Amino acid sequence: MSLSNAAVRDIETVIHPYTNLDTFRTTGPMIIERGEGVYVYDNGGNKYIEGLAGLWCTSLGYNEQELIDAATEQMRQIPFTHVFGGKSHERAAELAERLKAIAPHAASKVLFCGSGSEANDQQMKLVWYYNNALGRPKKKKFISRTRGYHGVTVASASLTGLPGNHRDFDLPISGVLHTDCPHYYRYAEPGETEDEFTTRLAKNLEEMIIREDPDTVAAFIAEPIMGAGGVVIPPAGYFEKIQAVLQKYDIYFIADEVICGFGRTGNMFGSQTFNMKVDSISVAKALSSAYFPIAAVTVGEDMYQAMIDESKKIGMFGHGFTYTAHPVGAAVAAKTLEIYEKRNIVGHVRDVAPRFAAHFARLADHPLVGHARSCGLIGALELVADKKTKKSFDPSLGIAAAVVGAAQKHGLIVRPLAGDIVAFCPPLIINAEQIDAIFAAIEKALDDVEARVTKEGLRAA
Repeated sequence: MSLSNAAVRDIETVIHPYTNLDTFRTTGPMIIERGEGVYVYDNGGNKYIEGLAGLWCTSLGYNEQELIDAATEQMRQIPFTHVFGGKSHERAAELAERLKAIAPHAASKVLFCGSGSEANDQQMKLVWYYNNALGRPKKKKFISRTRGYHGVTVASASLTGLPGNHRDFDLPISGVLHTDCPHYYRYAEPGETEDEFTTRLAKNLEEMIIREDPDTVAAFIAEPIMGAGGVVIPPAGYFEKIQAVLQKYDIYFIADEVICGFGRTGNMFGSQTFNMKVDSISVAKALSSAYFPIAAVTVGEDMYQAMIDESKKIGMFGHGFTYTAHPVGAAVAAKTLEIYEKRNIVGHVRDVAPRFAAHFARLADHPLVGHARSCGLIGALELVADKKTKKSFDPSLGIAAAVVGAAQKHGLIVRPLAGDIVAFCPPLIINAEQIDAIFAAIEKALDDVEARVTKEGLRAA
């Protein structure tokens, strides 16, 4: 295969996350040159629907002029200033006010940063800080979930419950525990109802807390819908049972809204969709429609008062990044939140979500599909070798990756996840016709791979 000059230069200079760095040297990158609405174009002039909104993030699509103007205007006014040592700028307060007004819990203040990974790293630091302020120095352990995804810093990758993020990085760090994944299709016991399944998971969580000693367990962090772990949608009643356990043992509840926040599930936050009564949220990605790296953590009044007490004792709050509340990022994010409101993006998601869901329901009958699931405008197809037994394909066959590769040939970009799962998360501005086009392309891709599976007898592999 002949590679373009741009591809060769890339191979020799850039390290690509979540990529097989060995095979990449032969295959090279796909170079995306421009975007418009829900579409992106590669350097060969080919057009694709961006069916994963980049990395679950470009909620308002590409080339949104209001966001471009917001960035440009802020660049002209002041391209950078910081919020250290009592300095600030108007865009920081504007964005914090907007976030407080829509947060799914009683937020007192907002602490900004640059990414979802940093946000969840901050969550861990703040909880430790909080418990030290309250004179609870042993209450420091975090509980996350198997297959949860919370980032890639040392702390946030430890919270992540995926082996690929731990292996040979010497992770997770001590004090981070992982409880059950709420994936009923894959982990329910034979004959177990959804209610019995969620009851068992809540019981297992409580047993873990008791085993560890409740006085040492500080926080529980969860995505409303697991993203990178497989678009795992929790069964009805799951979070109600989980949070009853958390309340019993005075455990701080953090919602990782990095993917689910800002309309993705048909409410402004996934916490609202799943009736989660949380103490704090982490947001990023769609906060600025990914036009600028910015993220945030909301802080309740109790936490804020503890931070004040620590500042009195130590002399300052000893945390922050150069780009905390970056003025350009804050301006773009504030405009993004304004657009969500004035264009009723949540209402639009609710309008088109039934069409999105209907396509998943139809594809559940495809011979490759074991489970099809969606909520709002996020969904997944879980591919299996045997629909009746749920037997998976040998991972070495890369069936989901093959489907994604075939979809790309049909003008659609989606993403393969571990467990032969194909993930969908289109820009929130997508219309009915474009949704139909996504599923026309993926059905062709499924048919292409099914023909190969049948011809080569891969179900027996």
